[in-house]
Amino acid sequence: MSANDFFVIKAMEDGVNVIGLTRGSDTRFHHSEKLDKGEVMIAQFTDHTSAVKIRGKATIQTSHGEITNEGEMDL
Repeated sequence: MSANDFFVIKAMEDGVNVIGLTRGSDTRFHHSEKLDKGEVMIAQFTDHTSAVKIRGKATIQTSHGEITNEGEMDL
């Protein structure tokens, strides 16, 4: 992905967590969002965000293709 690429996360159930992780020598959580079923989030990596963790059932679309996260949520 180039710096201008974006990715799309679509929640397939209520309560999908999208967590941004920091860039640098000490990786930490720095931002989180909760999506409900049908909600869509458009995001991109930045100077501060190097990774994204997604918990719950969601479809993720990138320039490299589409993947569905079938993971069960811990409630």
